[in-house]
Amino acid sequence: MAIERTATGTWRGNLKSGSGTIGSTSGVLADTPFTFATRFENAKGTNPEELIAAAHAACFSMAFANYLAGQGHEPEEIRTRATITLDNGVISKMHLVTEGRVPGLDDSAFRRLAAEAEKKCPVSNLLRNGLSISVDASLA
Repeated sequence: MAIERTATGTWRGNLKSGSGTIGSTSGVLADTPFTFATRFENAKGTNPEELIAAAHAACFSMAFANYLAGQGHEPEEIRTRATITLDNGVISKMHLVTEGRVPGLDDSAFRRLAAEAEKKCPVSNLLRNGLSISVDASLA
């Protein structure tokens, strides 16, 4: 069964002085503002790259937890930080740093399973074409 999710993005004005809003059908994002400054100057607020990184971190944590459980290692927690790089108008790489609490699993096995799980993450697979994705993994 296919699942569809929908979001909207609206921009008004020119790049430097304009502004935009992001919305999602779930209501979690409802007219959430973004501007040139939030995207390119680290002003407070969100931006498309941050949202992609958040989606990747969430998806990978879920995919890794599922993969671990399928391998007989029930995780207590998987926490992932995703860092996306936008360089000269091109998204060039994503770096995942994941930590977990998984009883009975050593650090070496955790790192190996993280690398295997990254290949099964739907967002990783979406982004992989033309994007360098790296993973650092350790037990908490």
